Amino acid sequence: MNIKSQKDFFSGLMFMGVGVAFAWGATTYSVGTGARMGPGYFPLMLGVLMAILGAVITFNSLVIERDGGDKIGKLAYKPLIFVIGANLLFGVCLGGLPAFKIPALGMVVGIYVLTFVASMAEAGWRFKSTFFLATALALISYVAFVRILKLQFPVWPAFITG
Repeated sequence: MNIKSQKDFFSGLMFMGVGVAFAWGATTYSVGTGARMGPGYFPLMLGVLMAILGAVITFNSLVIERDGGDKIGKLAYKPLIFVIGANLLFGVCLGGLPAFKIPALGMVVGIYVLTFVASMAEAGWRFKSTFFLATALALISYVAFVRILKLQFPVWPAFITG
């Protein structure tokens, strides 16, 4: 069989792999029934649906002809490194690294770091628009998580709050 769309083929395989992993992991929990769902019910159904979606996408990639074959391009290392690094730095800002004596800097600083580092993955990023985006995200996150949901985690660095 000939692959007619590389992008669809590999994304379908990815969906199937993640779906099977979720479904398999959910079997360690009590699944229950549709009327009395257990903790494993949702991840099992999500995994099954993702695997089915992946199978459909993979099948379509083998059947439906695309212009140019939808070839996969080169791996974009710069965005990959910046986005993964931004998430790791957000985790460090939120919780700190006690083993290296790095204190928690709080949610607001973490959101600014996350937004600026992830935005640097873009080819023509601008400081001003990134600053406004980070401010909006920090404000919305503060209202949603601290005020509405009442989650308890550091919002500001310890040297500011005492």
